[in-house]
Amino acid sequence: MSDSPTTGPVVLDVWCELQCADCHTALTDLRALRARYGDRLDVRLRHFPLDKHRHSFAAAQAAEEAVEQGQGWAYAEAVLARHAELADRGEPLLLEVARQLGLDDEEFDTALIDGRHTLIVDADQAEGKAIGVTGTPTYVIGGERLDGGKSQDGLRERVEEIADRLLARV
Repeated sequence: MSDSPTTGPVVLDVWCELQCADCHTALTDLRALRARYGDRLDVRLRHFPLDKHRHSFAAAQAAEEAVEQGQGWAYAEAVLARHAELADRGEPLLLEVARQLGLDDEEFDTALIDGRHTLIVDADQAEGKAIGVTGTPTYVIGGERLDGGKSQDGLRERVEEIADRLLARV
């Protein structure tokens, strides 16, 4: 790692799956981190759909459509709040959440049919696998991977330690 100053915000990649109960729990920490650091921390949603969750790949594609429509995190949080319902309802729930947020649900439906966001989701998943992500949520900041799928105890504090260290170099 170089000693050159960090330019721009520190990046926190969050490998997430929108049908994951642990990812829903992690939202509390992510909101606290955003509140503490503001625009000095760029929290990026990365997709890691798990085979055990039938609707996770469609949810990841829908989240990318929400990014296109300017509400990526709002959409992800709204779907995570209903992760158990997603297991039962699937794509109709994804479209309902889009409507509730005032997004173009017809465009969501088209995006899910034509698969326009498949490459982004596949690329995130491949990158995650390449760096050792095996479950969700998994955080990567400053080159360190922190696994929140087993336990989230102390993770926010660890992310803060790393972010503070990186931001001190600015």
